[in-house]
Amino acid sequence: MSLEFISLENIQKIAHEYGYWAIFLGILLENLGIPLPGETVTLVGGFLAGSKELNYWLVITDAIAGAVIGGTCGYWIGRTGGWSLLVRLGSLFRISEARIVSIKEQFSENGAKAVFFGRFFALLRIFAAPLAGIVEMSFGKFFVYNLAGAIAWASVMVTLAFFAGRLVSLEQLVAWVSQFALVALLILVAVIAIPIWLESRQKGVESEK
Repeated sequence: MSLEFISLENIQKIAHEYGYWAIFLGILLENLGIPLPGETVTLVGGFLAGSKELNYWLVITDAIAGAVIGGTCGYWIGRTGGWSLLVRLGSLFRISEARIVSIKEQFSENGAKAVFFGRFFALLRIFAAPLAGIVEMSFGKFFVYNLAGAIAWASVMVTLAFFAGRLVSLEQLVAWVSQFALVALLILVAVIAIPIWLESRQKGVESEK
């Protein structure tokens, strides 16, 4: 599937034409699992606020609202039918149900942190909310961390673009943020995957004895 329609240039055009609605819906849809670059949408909103085309506070409010509503929908999707879907997806990648249960338990222990800090990682921004629903985190607890994470993320992204956009081009800013996000994601994957691999290897060694 071609994703040319969500290039930075097209995002700018849509934001110019539809303003706050473009920012709100872009972030909302990303949180629902549609492959839209919510981070870029937010940066574009902050950049336009810095150039006085949009209001700074309304852009932040838009970003927070889209993130909170999208995350809430994701939570209930996970809560109502996410487990069976997760098991089916796991079987496609040859991940046993026992391993998925183990991952579920690990997420349960760190669910609040994942919901909050997940806002700053592209993939977690999509999957943290449904996973919170799957592990049956209480909605009240989820809502607090989802809201806090949305406020922190939106404030950082919009403010960064608002001020940095006056010093560097939007293209350069988006490139830098994307590179940082990729490095952060790789580190996160390593932190999660390496202990799981070591545990699996240890069990394999013990089973051979």
